[in-house]
Amino acid sequence: MSYFKSIFGPSRDEIWSALRAQIGAEVVPGGFWRGDRLQAHAGEWTVTLDEYTTMFMSGKVPIIIHHTRMRAPFSNPGGFRFSIHRASMFSYVGTLLGMQDIQVGHAEFDAEFVIKGNNEKLVQSLCSSDRLRALVSAQPKFQLSIHDDEGWFGKKYPPEVDVLVFDVAEHIRDVERLKGLYDVFAETLHQLSKLGIAGQEKHGVTT
Repeated sequence: MSYFKSIFGPSRDEIWSALRAQIGAEVVPGGFWRGDRLQAHAGEWTVTLDEYTTMFMSGKVPIIIHHTRMRAPFSNPGGFRFSIHRASMFSYVGTLLGMQDIQVGHAEFDAEFVIKGNNEKLVQSLCSSDRLRALVSAQPKFQLSIHDDEGWFGKKYPPEVDVLVFDVAEHIRDVERLKGLYDVFAETLHQLSKLGIAGQEKHGVTT
């Protein structure tokens, strides 16, 4: 077993078990169409970690992509939208949603990340948190945004409930990195609440 671990690294179950101990999470069993999920509370909100796989065809060759995803639904009656991602990745995200590029007034952070939103002052206020900027900057791959729902085949949320989403095309097998992502979610939701944007999840909504 130790030989295979040295080649392939720790398993998902080992990483999740270590993360559970750090953040007080629990495993929610999946089913035939849905894998297991790890859920934890961050203040009033439920944060869900899971993995999924997508596939597309390159000519006649199937390309399989593994994803790690973290989500947290919250009440967002004002319809605030923002996205933060590293400048080298997916720079078009948000353009079709009418969101503008925003400089938040911290030169190093502005250089590292593309920040978009539909309310410049609120985005700047959100990114004024030293802790949030530090947590985001510590992530090697990063793309965080607010979604209305999860697309054609994903979960639909009640009116005025949106979801904070992180999604990266890899299986993350680093407990400290996952703990850092959880901390990003907790701090983002805390800051959104302080700004009067985010209310607690409604109607028992989870992901």
